[in-house]
Amino acid sequence: MYFLMSAVVAMLSLSSGQTEETAGSADSPAEAERAKPATGFLYKTIKVAGETYAYCVYVPPEYTDQRAWPVILFLHGSGERGSDGFLQTDIGIGRAIRRNHKLCPAIVVMPQCRAGKHWEGEMLELALRCVEAASQEYHFDPDRVYLTGLSMGGAGAWLLGSRMPEAFAAVVPICGFYGQPNVPAAPEPLADLAGQLAKLPIWCFHGDADPAVPVDRSREVVAAVQAAGGSIRYDEIPAGQHNVWDHAYGNAAVWHWLLAQKRAAPAETDP
Repeated sequence: MYFLMSAVVAMLSLSSGQTEETAGSADSPAEAERAKPATGFLYKTIKVAGETYAYCVYVPPEYTDQRAWPVILFLHGSGERGSDGFLQTDIGIGRAIRRNHKLCPAIVVMPQCRAGKHWEGEMLELALRCVEAASQEYHFDPDRVYLTGLSMGGAGAWLLGSRMPEAFAAVVPICGFYGQPNVPAAPEPLADLAGQLAKLPIWCFHGDADPAVPVDRSREVVAAVQAAGGSIRYDEIPAGQHNVWDHAYGNAAVWHWLLAQKRAAPAETDP
């Protein structure tokens, strides 16, 4: 999976340059209007290992290929699993965008995890393939690729962010967990996870009255990242239930912070 994401990041950089070279090729305003990409919540399909998956890409109404756009990979929760390609747009980030799309001047890639599966292994590979496919259609900024998820998707965000910290500019996990939602994380694997997450800017949210995923699951990951020297902000919402994602994604300050982050330059190595 490391090599897959490295290829995605390299491809994003390449496609960014290609878009800049070809921009402005329309011969007339009418032709330019006809060539303008569709915007809004767009249904897509992708084939991975011989199986076809449906997913969604949100493209803001002001999108133009004349500049590079930030990209958000959103991982949904367990209740939105399926194969229809749209259910995952109804909870969390999709609902926030529908209420106020001006909060999110970014492209959002929303894969859908299959029923009975979780954001790990082949499903995380699917998520990365969806980002790769979308980058072939839209002008992505490779230094402003963000990762967020809620509940089961929050767990996926912790996991994917730890495995590929070089690929993302920031991570926003919401009411997530590491391991199992009702079981404390094992100390050594948690320390390994936190050591990688410490390389990323993170803003985490959890409600202290969450009945589905105990707040201790976020507290333990946050404490481990802090112990590893990471830059992490943690908002614990008093009396907050499981749906604290409405608070997070509806907060203009969260969007402002997220979209201001840029991917760190890779460390130089001696020749």
